[in-house]
Amino acid sequence: TTNKDYVICLIGSATHVLTSMLTVSKNRVHFVGIDGSNGRYYGQNAKVSLGVTTAATDIGTILNTGVRNSFTNIKFVNSNTVAEGIYCVVEGGEYTVYDRCEIYKETDLNETTASEMVMNGDSCQVINCTIGSSANLLVGDIIRANVRMTGGLAGAGKKARDVIFENCRFLKKAAGTASCYFYASAATDVERMFHIKNSLFYNSKLASGDPAQCVIATSAQTEGDILIDNCTSINNTKLSTSTGVAIAGPVPTYATTGIAVVS
Repeated sequence: TTNKDYVICLIGSATHVLTSMLTVSKNRVHFVGIDGSNGRYYGQNAKVSLGVTTAATDIGTILNTGVRNSFTNIKFVNSNTVAEGIYCVVEGGEYTVYDRCEIYKETDLNETTASEMVMNGDSCQVINCTIGSSANLLVGDIIRANVRMTGGLAGAGKKARDVIFENCRFLKKAAGTASCYFYASAATDVERMFHIKNSLFYNSKLASGDPAQCVIATSAQTEGDILIDNCTSINNTKLSTSTGVAIAGPVPTYATTGIAVVS
């Protein structure tokens, strides 16, 4: 029932396998993965997975459009091969919280527009999460961002508004320089604030290429601002050189703040 703050507990003894995308359209519903720990950054006991389907509507493992829902201590995986199923978590709700979740799209490693997460949420907060994987090599020098902000992917009129990612790990095993961790393709994909704080962009040492930028906005944002705040990058060339992406951190060097250097 919507607006009742119901809590749905997911046991961790087996994977919760879906046969179609789970659409969460009700409000104030809270999904919690049961675990012996207080919460894991990745490898959570409670795992929700979508396998191979044939429906074009199965664009991801889960689509959230509700208000003030939350997801805690859950691993989300998508292994679908249907042409439209190129995402894992598709966020189009309001004031959603993802806390200590792992999000991974394990197929479509050769699909430039695939992503672990679509962020079209209003005031969404993603905290202590791991998005992507450093294990599987991408196929070809493609974008395949971990998080895609392209407006409308979660529904008509949906876009990233007042979003924060804090204390997250974005993992990748790139095959060239084109790949990135955040990607916005249009000038209006971000509205108001988009804040990436105290997080790690990690490209595997075993990758065959280093991304040129961690955050790419192909057009300068006309309705909002993207801020990379005190973040660290390993095996990537620069945090961002895109017009309008602001970088704050302890080292006041344009586009290289937070880059980890081998001494």
